[in-house]
Amino acid sequence: MAELAELGEAELIAKLSCFAAAGQFDDDAALLAPDQELQRVVSTDAMVEGVHFSANTTPAFSVGWRAAAANLSDLAAMGCLEAEGITVALAAPGHTPLAWVEAVYGGLSALLKRHNCQLLGGDCSSAPVVMLAITAIGKVAADRLIRRGAGRAGDRLVVSGPHGLSGLGLQLLQNPNDPATSHLSESLKQAAIKAHQQPIPRFDAVAALHQSQPAACPWRVAGTDSSDGLRRSLELLGNACGHQPMLDLNMGPLEPWCLDGGEDFELVLALDPLWADNFVAQLPGAQCIGWLGDKPGPPCWLSNKKPLPVGRGFEHFKGN
Repeated sequence: MAELAELGEAELIAKLSCFAAAGQFDDDAALLAPDQELQRVVSTDAMVEGVHFSANTTPAFSVGWRAAAANLSDLAAMGCLEAEGITVALAAPGHTPLAWVEAVYGGLSALLKRHNCQLLGGDCSSAPVVMLAITAIGKVAADRLIRRGAGRAGDRLVVSGPHGLSGLGLQLLQNPNDPATSHLSESLKQAAIKAHQQPIPRFDAVAALHQSQPAACPWRVAGTDSSDGLRRSLELLGNACGHQPMLDLNMGPLEPWCLDGGEDFELVLALDPLWADNFVAQLPGAQCIGWLGDKPGPPCWLSNKKPLPVGRGFEHFKGN
């Protein structure tokens, strides 16, 4: 009998999808029946001690902030301009200090306040380790959705910001005296640590999409967030739309260390070339990194059609 470690997260999700409506597991969040012209979007995510955070790398305030940010990022990846509210299920050992829990909710509330989002309620339970399971609710106009499968051949691949900072921040927190990072400036180190501990869901990138849409282009945006790494996001996007992500060596950010860090929570989008140019001009830090090819296939370099360097984004149940 197969075990989860053999299947991995992606295959497990594929098998579980048969218990839901067709296509319901295909994007960053789930869609409910439309309310007039609005579509309700629901995202659920969990942050588990020892898997997503540890006391050595993540203070309590950042645990709450990151847990909320991860869920709100999924709403942005579906096209929401904001979040309406979240519920939180907290599980923790009985010896957990109350002050630590209050600091977690302080960080969570700080992120929610930044985005005018409400804490709606939740649940509490005992458990061997701390876990925060969050459900986030948002809304988006039914004709302004972002879907992974909306990409077409010739679309430009665009990212809302740099990749690799969060992974670098985790590396610095785990081993601050690593000779491999000793040459980095203090400002870059602090920026990387902040990117890991206090990521920002990119609702501003969704707003920039609206502002940069050319009059000649109907709304058609393919996208996902990069919580599991840029490589994995490109794979999800390419698999969903049936077109091979082709990355341009001259565009960047394409160094190997940018591909698999994860938890950057940027948006990875496929847009009409004219719209992509407008979007990059509209949003500071956004960059075009390549194109969608004519045929299906894994991400590769545009110049020589060679596969990306060996590596893999984060996937639960399998070694990473």
